[in-house]
Amino acid sequence: MSAYKTDKFWRWLIAITVVFVLSLTLIVFASSYLEELTVDQRIQSRNQVLTTTAIVFLGLAVLINAYYAAKRAEAMHKNAIAAEKSNEINIQNSQLSQEKLIVERFMGAITQLGHEKIETRTGAIYVLERVAQDFPKEHWTIMEILTAFVRENAPIQTEEEQQRLEYLQPIYLGKYKSGARRTQKEEQNTREVLPKIRRDIQAALTVIGRRNSLLEEENQNLDLRNIDIRRADLLEANLERADLRGSNLCGANLRGSYLCEANLDGAQLTGSILYAANLLKANLNRANLCWANLNHANLSGANLREANLLGASLRAANLSGANLYKANLQQATLKVANLSGAKLFLANLQWAKLGKANLQFAGLIGANLQGANLNGANLNGANLNAAKLQQTEIFFADLTEASFAEADLDRANLMGSDLNKASLFQANLSGTNLMGANLSDANLCDVKLEGAILTGAKNVQLQQIRMALGDRTTRLPDYLETPVDWRQSG
Repeated sequence: MSAYKTDKFWRWLIAITVVFVLSLTLIVFASSYLEELTVDQRIQSRNQVLTTTAIVFLGLAVLINAYYAAKRAEAMHKNAIAAEKSNEINIQNSQLSQEKLIVERFMGAITQLGHEKIETRTGAIYVLERVAQDFPKEHWTIMEILTAFVRENAPIQTEEEQQRLEYLQPIYLGKYKSGARRTQKEEQNTREVLPKIRRDIQAALTVIGRRNSLLEEENQNLDLRNIDIRRADLLEANLERADLRGSNLCGANLRGSYLCEANLDGAQLTGSILYAANLLKANLNRANLCWANLNHANLSGANLREANLLGASLRAANLSGANLYKANLQQATLKVANLSGAKLFLANLQWAKLGKANLQFAGLIGANLQGANLNGANLNGANLNAAKLQQTEIFFADLTEASFAEADLDRANLMGSDLNKASLFQANLSGTNLMGANLSDANLCDVKLEGAILTGAKNVQLQQIRMALGDRTTRLPDYLETPVDWRQSG
């Protein structure tokens, strides 16, 4: 016991003794006068003395109890402070231990990334993934390490090597046939050309693709530029906003992958699988997507300016509002695809399959649709001014209020199509089949109808015919007489 506590104790003891002595003195003093009092007065006086003494001792007991209660509270408060400090020290020690563990695992994994054995490198990649999961603060640092590892170990090949290995499908200038596909031998040659991706690189891409992107800030984008990851397995990979400019992903499996706002400018995606991939607002400017599988893919608002989609399959794909300026869609399959509001100015759609596609309000100015199949397509309000539609099949299509000004529909087949309020000003419909077509309020001013077949056409007015340019070879509905100037020509 300290000297301070000892002195305090003795002070309290002395005070209690003094009070006790005073009380006894008071009792004795009071008793000395009892002989002068009557019996009743003595009894009353003694009771008063006893009551006073009891009150004094009771008050003294209360004070002592209060004192020790305060001491206990003070002791408990001191213990709580000590426990809190101890807890803080434990937390600090735990943090220091975690930081030390992170450093050790980091250094070990990074050192092993440069190991000569591929198994060791692969293991190190999965160790880094676990560190990223256990310590979210280090998530982005680890993603940068892994992307750097891929860039360092899978750089894009030189232009000469790419030209030597790149497989190009020949462009068919004749009429497209259903059997015009790559032969089995060509497919085999393609597979032999594409090398198999290294296991450690694939492991790094797998970890990147399944990371928790919620831990990333908006300005933190994966840097995967100019890498060669042909035939990589990126099934359902999360590559949102990833920078893949100039990368080679030929033959890669990107089925169901998430590529929203990804930058694929100039990327090579020949023969890649992008089935049901989400490419919302992705940048595919000048990308090579020859023979790629984009069925059910979401390309809404995507930039496909000058992209090469030769022979690509886009069945039921969403291309609403996409930019396909000067894109090559030769022989592409776009059946049931949504191209509403898409910009297809000067696009090449030769022999493309657009059956039942939605091209409502699409911009097709100057587009080449020669030999394309637009059967049952919705071209309501579409702009096809100066478009090339020679030999195009447009059976039973919705061409309501569409614009075909100066378009070339030579020998096109528009049988049963709805051309209500369509504008065909100065269009070339020579040899076009318009049997059963609805030409109600259609603008046929200066339209060339030499050799056109309008037998069974609906809602054709004599005034419309007089504004058009036909000859004796033009076949009109039975209820209309051939204009005199037509008889004298041809």
